[in-house]
Amino acid sequence: MSLHLVADALLAARRTIALTGAGVSVESGIPDFRSAGGLWDRFPPEEHATADALREDPARCWAMFRALAATCAGVAPNPAHEALAWLERVGRLDAVITQNVDGLHRRAGSREVLELHGTPGVLRCDGCGARREADVGAVEGVPRCACSGVERPDVVLFGEVLPEVTLLRAQALARACDVCLVVGTSAVVWPAASIAHLAFEHGATVVQFDLEPTELSLAGRVHHFVRGRVGETLPRLVELLNRRALADA
Repeated sequence: MSLHLVADALLAARRTIALTGAGVSVESGIPDFRSAGGLWDRFPPEEHATADALREDPARCWAMFRALAATCAGVAPNPAHEALAWLERVGRLDAVITQNVDGLHRRAGSREVLELHGTPGVLRCDGCGARREADVGAVEGVPRCACSGVERPDVVLFGEVLPEVTLLRAQALARACDVCLVVGTSAVVWPAASIAHLAFEHGATVVQFDLEPTELSLAGRVHHFVRGRVGETLPRLVELLNRRALADA
């Protein structure tokens, strides 16, 4: 489809949000966790990424935490992250709501980032809940809080619920937005998927950027589908908006 229609929607919108997923970070070199050779191939989640596994063997889980931190530290934001940060800077994007835990949106310059699956670079005590900033990749052994509780990255493990305050705020933004950009995510895993569905149900124009249509678009809940690598299509949208701004100047 023509990006001109997407540009029209963005220029007419009062509020725009973006929901992002693994497809954004894959282009930075972070493999999909579920793909062959991905994180779950090396660290089966039932053994390394559940609350029960953390209680049973913190050291085993920390091996996975450090591997994830090393993967994220070795990559940089790509043009898709940078395009979303640019949209925010020029007032065309109110918030990025992400399912990713790599911190790349913030590193690209996005300021209003709602991290549905937790915050990288923060440790949380599994006992008292105390939080502190830390370089997860540099942590040795199993860190413990002053209360003697085990510390873990402040991310959502399998079987845990999403941070309620963050999810409720994201859902409120979805209900109030005029445009919802769904970028690099199939938007089928709940409750994160509720963001795209709420936006659609409350009258927003939903635009999906991805390589292939997903269940969201096949279900008729997408107004515009932009096919292609998000690291290419989003910068083209930015270029188009820049040209329009220069033409109107």
